[in-house]
Amino acid sequence: MNSHVTGPAEPALLDTTICEALDRAAEQWGDRPALVDRGQNVRLSWGEVLERTEDLALGLRDLGLGRGDRIGIWSLNRYEWMLTQFAAAKLGAILVTINPAYRASELEFVLKEAGCAMIVLSPSFKTSDFTGMIRDLVPEMAAAGDGNICSARLPALRRVIQMGPDPVPGAIAFADVELRGRGVDRAPLASLASALGAEDPINIQFTSGTTGLPKGVTLSHRNILNNGYFTGETIALTADDRLCIPVPLYHCFGLVMGNLACLTHGSTMVYVGEGFDALATLETVEAERCTALYGVPTMFIAELDHPRFREFDLTSLRTGIMAGSPCPLEVMHKVVDAMHMDEVTIAYGMTETSPVSFQSNISDPLERRVSTVGRVHPHLEVKIVDAEGRTVPRGEKGELCTRGYSVMLGYWEKPDATASVLDTDGWMHSGDLATIDEEGYCNIVGRLKDMVIRGGENLYPREIEEFLYRHPAISDVQIFGLPDKKYGEELCAWVILQEGASLDEEGLRDFCSGQIAHQKVPRYVRFVEGYPLTVSGKVQKFLMREAMIEELGLEIDATA
Repeated sequence: MNSHVTGPAEPALLDTTICEALDRAAEQWGDRPALVDRGQNVRLSWGEVLERTEDLALGLRDLGLGRGDRIGIWSLNRYEWMLTQFAAAKLGAILVTINPAYRASELEFVLKEAGCAMIVLSPSFKTSDFTGMIRDLVPEMAAAGDGNICSARLPALRRVIQMGPDPVPGAIAFADVELRGRGVDRAPLASLASALGAEDPINIQFTSGTTGLPKGVTLSHRNILNNGYFTGETIALTADDRLCIPVPLYHCFGLVMGNLACLTHGSTMVYVGEGFDALATLETVEAERCTALYGVPTMFIAELDHPRFREFDLTSLRTGIMAGSPCPLEVMHKVVDAMHMDEVTIAYGMTETSPVSFQSNISDPLERRVSTVGRVHPHLEVKIVDAEGRTVPRGEKGELCTRGYSVMLGYWEKPDATASVLDTDGWMHSGDLATIDEEGYCNIVGRLKDMVIRGGENLYPREIEEFLYRHPAISDVQIFGLPDKKYGEELCAWVILQEGASLDEEGLRDFCSGQIAHQKVPRYVRFVEGYPLTVSGKVQKFLMREAMIEELGLEIDATA
C-alpha cells in the first residue's frame, strides 16, 4: 500500500463567504457570547459583532476601501483585530496580516509588496513602536490633516487607522471609522455580498522569510473558512464552548483555527491579552471557564512550568490544539494529565494549506494523539514522495504533499515562486519530511532543510529531541546541525533544564550512551535559559545555528 491517502467526504464543504457566515452566526446565536477580550475588558455577542463589523465596513467604504483593495493589519491580539478581519470580508477587501515583530524595513517591504491602500495598527506594545515606525516610513502623515495620505515611499497607501485613543497626527482613530458607518444604510453591504464568491481572495499572509524575502500566501474565503470549520469539527466545538486564544491572530493559528472555527460553530473567542503571557493565560482559563485552549508547545511548556501553575482550577478544559511545531511526547502527557485536556489534539499544516491538513481526533487513542499528527482532514489528499517525486510505500520517509480545497491561490504576484512549490497537478510540496502508517496516521519527522547529514547518514532532529525529553532534568531541547570539516555536519543540542534541576554535558551523553546510536549523540551541548522565537512561538533554529557557528568559529562552507 502506498502513502497516498484521501480524507473523508463528510461533512460537506461550506460553499459560502466569511461575510455570509457572520450573518448566519448573528442570526443563529445573536445573543450568545462571541468575544471576550480580557486585555481591554470588552465583551460582545454575535449580534453585536455583526453590528460593529458592519459599522466598521461602511466606515472603511466611506474612506475609499473597496473590493479587491488590500488593507494591512499590524497589531497583536485585540478585539479591533477581529472586527477588521470581518469588516474586510464584508467589503470583499483583502486583509494583509502583518507580523507584529516586524520593524520598519520589513513593514515597508510588506506594504509595498501587497500594495496596501490602508493599514490598521495598534498603539505601541513593549518594544514595538507601531506608530513611530509608520511615521518614519510616511513622514507625509504629519501634514495630512484630513487623513488622506500621499506617500513617496508607499505610493499605494492612502489611510492610516490607529486603534486606541489619541491617534498620531495624520492617522484616523479606529473608533471614528466605526462612527462613520453607524446608522448608515446597510444596503450597499448586501449588494457587495451578493457579488462575492467563495473563491475570491480574502487574506494575504506573509511567510517568515527565513530563507529569503517573505512571500505573500494568498488565501480565499473557501480556503480559510472551511479550514476553520473542519478544525472546529474535529475538536467538537459547539456554541457552549469558550476557546482561549493566546496564539497570535496575525497567524493562521489565531485567525483561522481560532476566529473562524468559533465563527462557524458559535463558540466564544477568548483573548488573553495582546501578547502571550503564561500567567495571564492560566488566569483567563480559570476566570472565563474556558473549555478549549490553543498553543504551540513552547506556550504549553511555559504554562506547565509556571511556579503558580497548581493554584489554578483548569477543570473546565476538555480540548484544544497544540500545533506550530513538533510536540514533545512528555509535554502532551502533562497537558492531558495536569491541564485536564483529555480531548486535546495535535494539528499539522502550513500557511500555504490554510493551514491544517492533518489533525488527530478527540476519539483517537491517546497513544495516537501523542505520537502522530493524526489523519488527513476532510476533502484533502496527501501523499509522501521521494526525491524523484514517486509516491513511497506506507511507513517510508519522504516529502509531504497536499492537494484539495485548502491549497492557496498562490503567492501574491509571484507566479514563478508559486510554481516552485505548487505543481501542475495541484500538489503543494511542503518541504516537510513525514511518514504515513498503515492506518493513515501521519508522523512529521523533520524539515528537508533541518535534516542533518553526518558522514552521509541522514539524522532527524525530531527523533533525537524526543529521546532527550525523557530525561527528568530536561524541560525542553532543540537539535540542529553545525558544519564540520570531517563529517560534513555534526549535531548540536540547546537544552533548557527543569527549574531546580542540574545536568552537565557528560551527564547528557551518559544518558544517551547505549540507548541511541553514537552518531545521534550531540557533539555540542549548550544549556540555555530560552530560545530565539518568532512572535507566534516557533523556535528559530537558524538563529541558534548562526550563534553557534560564530561562537565556535566554524566554516559554513564546510557543510556538505
